[in-house]
Amino acid sequence: MVARRASGDFGGSLRAARERRGLSLRQIANATKISMITLEALERNDIARLPGGIFTRAFVRSYALEVGLDPEAAIEDFMGQFPHDSVTVGHPTTSQIEDHEAVESDRRTASTFLRLFAISVPVAAVVMYFGVAGRRVSPSVEPRPEAAAPQEIAPPPPTPASVPAAVEVATVDPSGSGTVPADRLMVHVSATGRAWVSAIVDGRRAAQREFQPGEEEMFEVHKEIVLTTGDAGAVAVTFNGAPTKPLGKSGQVVTTRVNLTNFKDYLVAP
Repeated sequence: MVARRASGDFGGSLRAARERRGLSLRQIANATKISMITLEALERNDIARLPGGIFTRAFVRSYALEVGLDPEAAIEDFMGQFPHDSVTVGHPTTSQIEDHEAVESDRRTASTFLRLFAISVPVAAVVMYFGVAGRRVSPSVEPRPEAAAPQEIAPPPPTPASVPAAVEVATVDPSGSGTVPADRLMVHVSATGRAWVSAIVDGRRAAQREFQPGEEEMFEVHKEIVLTTGDAGAVAVTFNGAPTKPLGKSGQVVTTRVNLTNFKDYLVAP
């Protein structure tokens, strides 16, 4: 979507207030935990790069407070200049939602297959056990002809090739209870309240939407994840199943950049 510039200059008024205070964008970013890209977009009136809705208004409020402006008046000016885009920009399109649902459907199908496989192995083992036990007849008792029948229909034992498949699945256990290879990072994000979440995984946007209370998602990271939340206090995160320190305070917009080298810095001390 092409960035829209209205006849007013809301972003210019923010920049002028910042310059009057002698503040740099980097200082504003450090104080508000809002990324430099988002702050620059605000000053350029480039709302196509903003998440939209209550999250953009939260950015405007935080910026206004840092430069000495009335936050409520600043939000009213912003919505007056961008009455429609301030509500809709940044929300996923229908095609994005359909893509996400397709991925979730595939994930559920794979999970169902693995559960069925896990159940079938012990069942086959039990059937084989009783089939073998049927052959062990006491010498004093003559085998009955019908006793051999179950042996003919007993399913074959699991082939050796099926065992490595089960082991391979366990190495990427999303719950964090299994062993995770050193060349990846499993990041689990769950919402304890309503929270807007953006996740850029290995340079590709993997999520950008509002999470509802109890909603969760798992991301497999091979290089780096950039995680941004509109309410850091409403989001819980684990790395490879280990809980992390709080990303920020309630209502705070926080961007966190994590890779395979520094993720342990964010974990709760044992």
